[in-house]
Amino acid sequence: MNTPAEPGHLASPRCGVITLSGYGIRISMNQGHLVVEDGTGVDCCGYRLPRVGHGLKRLVVIGSDGMVSLAALRWLADQKAAFVMLERDGSVLVSTGPVRPSDARLRRAQSLAGQSGVALRIARELIGKKLLGQERVARHKLLVTDTADVIARYRDGLPNADSSESIRLIESRAAGAYWAAWRTLPINFPRKDVFRTPDHWRVFGARVSPLTGSPRLAVNPPNAILNYLYAILESESRLAASSLGLDPGIGVLHVDTEARDSLACDLMEAVRPDVDAFLLDWITRETLKREWFFEQRNGNCRLMASLAVRLAETAPVWGRAVAPIAEWVAQILWTRARKRTRSDGTLPTPLTQRRRSEGRGNEFIPDTKPALYPKKVCPGCGATTGGRKLCASCGLEVRKEKLTELAKIGRVVALSQTSQQKRTETQKRHRAAQLAWRSSDKPSWLNEGAYLREVHPKLAAVPIATVASALEVSVPYAADIRKGRRRPHQRHWLALAELVNIISEAQLK
Repeated sequence: MNTPAEPGHLASPRCGVITLSGYGIRISMNQGHLVVEDGTGVDCCGYRLPRVGHGLKRLVVIGSDGMVSLAALRWLADQKAAFVMLERDGSVLVSTGPVRPSDARLRRAQSLAGQSGVALRIARELIGKKLLGQERVARHKLLVTDTADVIARYRDGLPNADSSESIRLIESRAAGAYWAAWRTLPINFPRKDVFRTPDHWRVFGARVSPLTGSPRLAVNPPNAILNYLYAILESESRLAASSLGLDPGIGVLHVDTEARDSLACDLMEAVRPDVDAFLLDWITRETLKREWFFEQRNGNCRLMASLAVRLAETAPVWGRAVAPIAEWVAQILWTRARKRTRSDGTLPTPLTQRRRSEGRGNEFIPDTKPALYPKKVCPGCGATTGGRKLCASCGLEVRKEKLTELAKIGRVVALSQTSQQKRTETQKRHRAAQLAWRSSDKPSWLNEGAYLREVHPKLAAVPIATVASALEVSVPYAADIRKGRRRPHQRHWLALAELVNIISEAQLK
């Protein structure tokens, strides 16, 4: 669950997403409320959601240990909320949500896209968007201009690709150059976790897993995170295709394979660079915690539930990113249908509401709200920092180390010939001022008792810099005077009395 709570607590989903993981998952109805629970015994926690004002957009289940009632699925359908079930390795098991009534003509055009030539056009567009995104990531985030130029050259060759095989070949070659630029990317863990973190976890490494020869079954945290985020993106792509009346299993670029939504895999290609950029920004700026991951006996790296729950909250962001892609594909396929239900030959845009916005005379502006990163952790001990760079204890240690280093530098500077010469000149100046001063210059009322009773207590309200400037002394010495650690020479008493307005008060007396 997002936050432990007593069963029966009214929920307020973060980012519209509730994620259930672990054992004892239960999704049911109780007096018109959707009740979601996970955990067993004392660890059991749950929420209940009313039909109005619940804010739920995605209910994500990680694992297959639990139950869901038919009434709960009906509640989700009535509220137009999606239900997503992911395997613990990140693969999509179930993804269902609002579905548009199927139009046989659209699905027939989809199934015949390979023969009509539409599939080739769609494939070029999707891979073109993907390569453009990869080029931007390489150029502006990885800062590898050579790799970005290589990807750009491959993208320029797409218009000449005359088959799906040639498009896939261009994509694979560009991907080889793209992921090679990621290989040496360092991955940071808290200092206390480094000794128990495998070496291959501290670098991005190869995108291909040595366990499978493909990206599946990643062996280090960054690739495991990427696989999980891609799984969330795939579920969002499937939901988008289904809501437009398309068949998620009939692809235009990915070949037909058992138990795979090929069209969903096609749609997500254009959004993959957005997921890559999200991961890259996160792992280059923040620290990963060792406790977020565990390693199976074969070396496969998996995400713990705490991290998986936070990453699942990015689902609406990827759903908004894939929505215009899915609507464009549906529209291209619809133009090939022989008969149209609309005189202008256009389909509705339920995902982005583009047609409604344009019909009202408004400019359509896509929602580009960024995804939220997991909680910031301290690079020293791994504790949650609440947005600060370091936690309180590690920050104190760092400040002590910095002060020690500065003190060493200060001692070296203080013993230099230039500093000694400056101190000699200052001492001579103050000694000359003391010899030139006469006690008759001091008002008769300004004695030692008056200074201690009237002047010194009021110095606490005077800035140290003001005291130092008025007496022409150093800031540390002025601080000692204000604190009472040093008593200034009598020639300074009058200037200090003027700072705290004691002169006028004495004259009034």
